[in-house]
Amino acid sequence: MNTKTLDRALLAVFAVFALNGLIFASWAARIPAAAQALDIGSAGVGLLLLFSAVGSVAALPLAGALAQRVGTANAVRTGGLLASAAALVIAAGLAWASIPLTAGGLLLFGAGIGLWDVAMNLEGTEVERGLRRTLMPKFHGAFSGGAFIGAMIGAGLSALGVSLPVHLLGIVVLAVVLVILVPKAFLPDSPEMLHAHDDDGGPKPSSFGAWKEGRTLLIGVVVLGAALTEGAANDWVAKATVDGLDASETAGAVMFGTFVAAMTATRWFGARLIDRMGRVRALRLCMGASLAGLILFVFAPSLWLAGIGVILWGIGAALGFPMGMSAAGDDPAHAAGRVSVVSTLGYTAFFVGPPLLGFLGEQWGLRNALLVVGAAMLMSILFAPVAAERKPEDLGTGNPAA
Repeated sequence: MNTKTLDRALLAVFAVFALNGLIFASWAARIPAAAQALDIGSAGVGLLLLFSAVGSVAALPLAGALAQRVGTANAVRTGGLLASAAALVIAAGLAWASIPLTAGGLLLFGAGIGLWDVAMNLEGTEVERGLRRTLMPKFHGAFSGGAFIGAMIGAGLSALGVSLPVHLLGIVVLAVVLVILVPKAFLPDSPEMLHAHDDDGGPKPSSFGAWKEGRTLLIGVVVLGAALTEGAANDWVAKATVDGLDASETAGAVMFGTFVAAMTATRWFGARLIDRMGRVRALRLCMGASLAGLILFVFAPSLWLAGIGVILWGIGAALGFPMGMSAAGDDPAHAAGRVSVVSTLGYTAFFVGPPLLGFLGEQWGLRNALLVVGAAMLMSILFAPVAAERKPEDLGTGNPAA
């Protein structure tokens, strides 16, 4: 495959990751406006957001089969158009102050984002394989950058007094145009993914068969730990700073920003570390740093020590998820199903873990409850060898679990 085709695909993958983050965050930044439009409190908002989480978790296991059937470009388009249609439903629900309509829109929105997520990760593994260098952390860094821009757009429109329904309509126009055009630059779908056959010449492997593969499930466990590490910080670092260190809300926001900055920078520059050390050593180093940072944050007697802990936590949380996606996509013949499985396990932890921590925080105190995340980090460290790079001779064994 020529360099020009790979370079175009590389830019397209960066664009779809960034667009995915932008769309998600531009909505998330306006959640207070949604609560006001629907006249609901924190509990009601939490219940609404659960619909989005359920939609994503339900769609993720199906995403691999969709990509295997129609290709990654069309799978990204399907997810993006579904999320865009869902945004219109959400806009209508908010305009009419209808909680059921808004909840239904969020269910579809979560499903669309989930389908899109798996498909763009699959394309990322193809580009990574074609260019023969580690790129997945940078792709996820593009998502973080897009999320930052989306949050700023949401904040700016809120300051200008633009209503959330109008905001969502604008986002829909942007998403529909870009999600149709940008995937045209994707790589041609590999014959291995679309037309793979087993050694006996039988039908191509089912994407759902990956749920029976031990290695794939263990990669999912590694990603589960990384996702819980990131999700816990996203949801609880700011509040744990305020409650546990008697700090101001501003200090809590700065602490969260510090975590995000450390994670984003590591995702952008961490690819060199992976190429130099290999996935297993890099994963153990990162998750070890994250565990040390978590412990320091929990027991720090001062803000500045807690801040050092949060930096280590962010550095460690940055690479586990993208490395898991790369490991799941090593073999193009089975990538669709495996990436779908690993994404499902990771995002389930991302969505379900933080609310559980909130419940435990009521019993033990929020900073102490965060120590539960340490157990997930240890699991990621323990099972890190399953993420090792696969050699071509290992991929041709005919064993789907190889």
